[in-house]
Amino acid sequence: MQDSSMQRQWQSSHIGGANAAYVDELYESYLTDPNSVPEDWRVYFEKLPSVDAAVESDVPHAAVREYFLLQAKNRSRVQKFGAGAVSTEHERRQVRVLHLIAAYRNRGHQVAKLDPLGIMERESVPDLELAHHGLSTADLDTVFQTGNLFIGKPETTLRDIVDCLTSTYCSSVGAEYMHMVNTAEKRWLQQRMEGVRCHPEYGADIKKHILERLSAAEGLEKYLGSKYPGTKRFGLEGGESLIPLMDEIIQRVGSYGAKELVIGMAHRGRLNVLVNTLGKSPKDLFEEFDGKSFNENGSGDVKYHQGFSSNVQTSGGEVHLAMAFNPSHLEIVAPVVEGSVRARQDRREDEGGEQVVPILLHGDAAFAGQGVVMETFQMSQTRGFHTGGTLHVIINNQVGFTTSRRDDARSTEYCTDVAKMVQAPIFHVNADDPEAVYFVTQLAVDYRMQFKKDVVIDLFCYRRSGHNEADEPSSTQPMMYKKIKSHPTTRTLYAEKLINEKVISEQEAQKTVDDYRDMLDAGNHVVKSLVREPNKALFVDWSPYIGHQVEDDWDTTYSLKKLQDLATRLETPPEGVVVQRQVKKILEDRRKMTAGALPLNWGYGETMAYATLLDQGFAIRLTGQDSGRGTFSHRHAVLHNQKNGEQYVPLQHLYDGQPRFDIYDSLLSEEAVLGYEYGYATTTPKSLVIWEAQFGDFANGAQVVIDQFISSGEAKWGRLCGLTMLLPHGYEGQGPEHSSARLERFLQLCAEHNMQVCVPSTPGQIYHLLRRQAVRPLRKPLVVMSPKSLLRHKKATSSLEDLAHGTFHSVLDDLADLDSKKIKRVVMCSGKVYYDLLEKRDSDDLIDTALVRIEQLYPFPEQRLQEILEGYPNLEHLVWCQEEPKNQGAWYCSQHHMYRVAQKAGVGPVHYAGRDMAAAPAAGSMSLHVEQQQRLVQDAFEIK
Repeated sequence: MQDSSMQRQWQSSHIGGANAAYVDELYESYLTDPNSVPEDWRVYFEKLPSVDAAVESDVPHAAVREYFLLQAKNRSRVQKFGAGAVSTEHERRQVRVLHLIAAYRNRGHQVAKLDPLGIMERESVPDLELAHHGLSTADLDTVFQTGNLFIGKPETTLRDIVDCLTSTYCSSVGAEYMHMVNTAEKRWLQQRMEGVRCHPEYGADIKKHILERLSAAEGLEKYLGSKYPGTKRFGLEGGESLIPLMDEIIQRVGSYGAKELVIGMAHRGRLNVLVNTLGKSPKDLFEEFDGKSFNENGSGDVKYHQGFSSNVQTSGGEVHLAMAFNPSHLEIVAPVVEGSVRARQDRREDEGGEQVVPILLHGDAAFAGQGVVMETFQMSQTRGFHTGGTLHVIINNQVGFTTSRRDDARSTEYCTDVAKMVQAPIFHVNADDPEAVYFVTQLAVDYRMQFKKDVVIDLFCYRRSGHNEADEPSSTQPMMYKKIKSHPTTRTLYAEKLINEKVISEQEAQKTVDDYRDMLDAGNHVVKSLVREPNKALFVDWSPYIGHQVEDDWDTTYSLKKLQDLATRLETPPEGVVVQRQVKKILEDRRKMTAGALPLNWGYGETMAYATLLDQGFAIRLTGQDSGRGTFSHRHAVLHNQKNGEQYVPLQHLYDGQPRFDIYDSLLSEEAVLGYEYGYATTTPKSLVIWEAQFGDFANGAQVVIDQFISSGEAKWGRLCGLTMLLPHGYEGQGPEHSSARLERFLQLCAEHNMQVCVPSTPGQIYHLLRRQAVRPLRKPLVVMSPKSLLRHKKATSSLEDLAHGTFHSVLDDLADLDSKKIKRVVMCSGKVYYDLLEKRDSDDLIDTALVRIEQLYPFPEQRLQEILEGYPNLEHLVWCQEEPKNQGAWYCSQHHMYRVAQKAGVGPVHYAGRDMAAAPAAGSMSLHVEQQQRLVQDAFEIK
């Protein structure tokens, strides 16, 4: 051992000094045969980082681990064979043996015994045959070099080599990892798998624990099946190994010192995981089956969509578990979980993902077929969205609803093939071999914690009932269900195994079943590690944000002097940061705005909203496909140094110790990114979280998130969320796809004060709207129809006084110097069309018409609008003007509010001025657009 500080630390460590020789001998034995050392030492050695990880990471016991790695390196048995060295027949056969080893590593999984039912069709793999490599059974007793095969000896017979390869790669575990390009990761996996041949020897305690967990999984399903026959529960029968798998994930992740795990999963087995893993009270579950309401203030949701949280004890300390609420759209919860995890990591300053870990449970058909899975994988290593790797578990019951044939369900061999896009290792495992499942779980957790990348466990199982318990599955899968009816349960098979091994007796096996049923009968918690008095420091306190009304006014004023001081800091890049010419002009103009020499534009108002919120202690996160610059080049929150290309973000340098300001240009995704930001916002109440669409209509690609989370999450699950969506909207003659953010769709979703939909038309309005969203302790989603041409419109300006002393106005009365008694017509509108109407009125000198802007369309400000209309005593005509076609925009969803206000104000009917009904949102021809726009503006002043 080299003379170094590492050596000195080793000598003084608790397993160094006088114990060094003993530990060294143990480690030598572990390298030769992992099963030869006690289980607790094997677990310790398994967690040692790879060589690369040891060099790059500052880990606990680094000195000890470096010593182990050095010893391992010195004892390496790897042999290299060059082309020039191959001369004799034996040497030629030696090379063929190495090719055979490579073939098993690459393709052994294709003949592995993965299907518990034994009906999975597997094609023959010639690469695994001796003859394919020029070998024969006559060579089986010949001794060959083992090369880099982790078999524990430098040479052995071909028979021993084949036995090792077959047991490792072709038994109940099928490993896919050779698609990975990182050699260190592949060698790490080979050592872990080949060293124990994917079947480590577990002690009696672990085997009994696995049986107890299987008994719990099976026991709950049988109990529910007998107590509530025919009721939908999407049971886990056939996939009971998931419960010991989840238990080991939690315990092993906890042993690394993690503090939180966030879990996302669809229906299958959810109730079982809630009760047997998270510790939900069986009594509470039974009450839900009996019809108990889930949410007293909303619609509630079915029991197999419900979330839950609890704390459990692990060897590494207390761990908080959170099960995300989940709609029926299956995999959409994946990015939501990732966003929640990133928020928790940011709160803990857990940059490496050591303390908060995401777990996603998937269905096989959905994993292969839902595009959001691929989008979420694509996020996994990006700067703005990485979470340090996700543990993916697929409950592979080999049939999606009624679709089971591979050529119907997907175009790939496995449902997991999509995970190869990020080079994730994939472990297929037969769920009827619980010890193999246990081993793969440990391997997957250790890989994630060491390499901080995604890893996939494909739990090959089956479902004993149909898609739900009311289905008759044999009508569509007759052969499969004929086999299932005669197939023993996983627990039965494992109990027989342990009885044969004399680990337990028949009476002990039955006692685990009886004890569990007794706990259910008593309604007791069944998770032994559950913490009854959890550490509240692991929770986020949402109590300050509960019980507030949307209509509440809120003070968003801010000191003018402090505002100017913040602006000055933003407008002066540090020495050495050279900005591009047009950006330099923008910063110069902003300096003039701060000095009062220029009216404020949109970019200034928005930026100062962020600056003042940061100054008041609110963190901000802004993502979108062009958020740094802004799609329409108005924001420039990220400056790009023209000398070296480095980024400088002024809002991150306001003062030492300021809250986070994170701004990221996202991957080209709407669905996954919006889901991610929803998850982030539901986990960080004291923050402003914003997703910006490149164009408003791009939100179409994220409609599932909007429908099933943003608009209804509070009503279904009581889940508060303050997410803000900025959706560029406005008819500029750019055709059907770049005009409308589909305002009508959002308004259609509005009810029960579930969210806010606003159309601000001035920099002062967006400034106060964004500030209100954060400083007001109300957490409701905010949908902003943000502008395009108004970003630099000469009349869409505000003053410093508007920012410092103003507030957000849900309705803006006419600002012109008009005689209210002469007003006979009020034209109500929202957004950009106001400036078209204003230009028309000014050019035609129409002094009898007032223009009123409704800046908040939901909740509709009826009281404020009524007050304004009552200020015009001689009003005769009330008009709503919009740019969108009549069947789109705000007209159909808001006209009942307008009619009600008109009636209360004593005004006649509300007239519509706008485009005719249309199938597409806008015209594709600029000339037609201009013609339509002129006509609707004219109608607003003439229609009666």
